[in-house]
Amino acid sequence: MRRIIGKDKKGKNKLINVPSYDDIYVNNQFGLQTAYDVSISSNGSGADDTPVVSGTQNAIFGYGTSSPGNDVSITNLVSNTGVVATDTTGVGTARNTLAAAGYGTDKAIFGYGGTSVYLSMTNLVSNTGVVATDTIGVGTARNTLAAAGYGSDKAIFGYGANSGGNLSITNLVSNTGVVATNTTGVGTARKNLAAAGYGSDKAIFGYGQTSTNVSMTNLVSNTGVVATDTTGVGTARYQLAAAGYGTDKAIFGYGYTTVVVSMTNLVSNTGVVATDTTGVGTARWYLTAAGYGTDKAIFGYGYTSAAVSITNKVSNTGVVATDTIGVGTARYGLAAAGYSLS
Repeated sequence: MRRIIGKDKKGKNKLINVPSYDDIYVNNQFGLQTAYDVSISSNGSGADDTPVVSGTQNAIFGYGTSSPGNDVSITNLVSNTGVVATDTTGVGTARNTLAAAGYGTDKAIFGYGGTSVYLSMTNLVSNTGVVATDTIGVGTARNTLAAAGYGSDKAIFGYGANSGGNLSITNLVSNTGVVATNTTGVGTARKNLAAAGYGSDKAIFGYGQTSTNVSMTNLVSNTGVVATDTTGVGTARYQLAAAGYGTDKAIFGYGYTTVVVSMTNLVSNTGVVATDTTGVGTARWYLTAAGYGTDKAIFGYGYTSAAVSITNKVSNTGVVATDTIGVGTARYGLAAAGYSLS
């Protein structure tokens, strides 16, 4: 199955699922037919035009801690070319170690996190990057969790910790942004992990902490079912970040072992995690990442010996670029997600 951007009756962009190949009867012959989106073809017929690959065009970084004890509600929008905008302030409750994911094909959701207490609030993000006021009471309050999109238009929050210890709870998010009650017992309870979408409609949770650093992953099906642990995928670490890239793959990056690291691990479109790639940008942890520009990704912010505002772009082949400095307020413990199809 492949996704393209088309137009609805009002001329707005929408997501269309089409087969990569379709055996249909044309001119008395069966053949492999290329799917075209007539509404965006240059001549209106679809002929000789390359189909547009689907995926969110923009991204949003949000919330976090600028210095110990100073949580913020700042957001920074990212353009479809990876340019990070200046701060937008005052969007929902200031908090840290939350998670975010895309949903509904073109919107996003921030969820959970902590201040001086654990929170279960969420904030929806429109397809123009506007963050809504707090929604309270969606699942167990916790922080240090992760989130990702799945099933082409839904999302999942998973794992984390609160005063009772590490958790293996997940909460599914509908394509209208409604968060479901807890699903318990999905893989090893842990915190400080990361998650991303892969394979066009599935997701993967990876790494984190139990009583020690772990390198395990858990695949999520296109119906939101979390699989049992897969162990031994790259260097065990925590407070890393992950995002989708290349339309159907994912990347885990950075984090902390016994030191801060800059390694990455690519994830194939079947959910297989590759061995470590080292030396990509400034080593840091408590950062975040999101997809943008239909098939690229961006890592942003984090902590070295202090909060930083560094970003690193990821190409559609998974190559991480050198640092870009000074994009918005330096902070750590934030979250990010993709949004908008235009």
